Amino acid sequence: MNIVLALATGIVFGAGIWLVLRPRSFQVLCGLMLMSYAVNLFIFAMGRLRVDRAPLTPAGSAPDPAALADPLPQALVLTAIVIGFATTALYLVVMIGARGLTGTDHVDGEEPQP
Repeated sequence: MNIVLALATGIVFGAGIWLVLRPRSFQVLCGLMLMSYAVNLFIFAMGRLRVDRAPLTPAGSAPDPAALADPLPQALVLTAIVIGFATTALYLVVMIGARGLTGTDHVDGEEPQP
């Protein structure tokens, strides 16, 4: 299972890098989103998520760390998702503005001559 998760994370991150290196703004935006998803998967994998474990301590009982799930990776990924949405929205607005000013979505602002 760990190999599959590592391969999936690597493939998604590699696809993100490939898209970031493309000459169009929309492709760069999609690449950044894929890279952020890969980082989120990596954080989840490193957090050792467990099934059927409570994230909070039950009231009136002594806390046993072995019986509880670690909420820190979930909080980190939730924060990363919110920041990623805000960054994507900002980049999308800048991309649309640049396309309106230059008439092209090429990252250099000029279309290559044939």
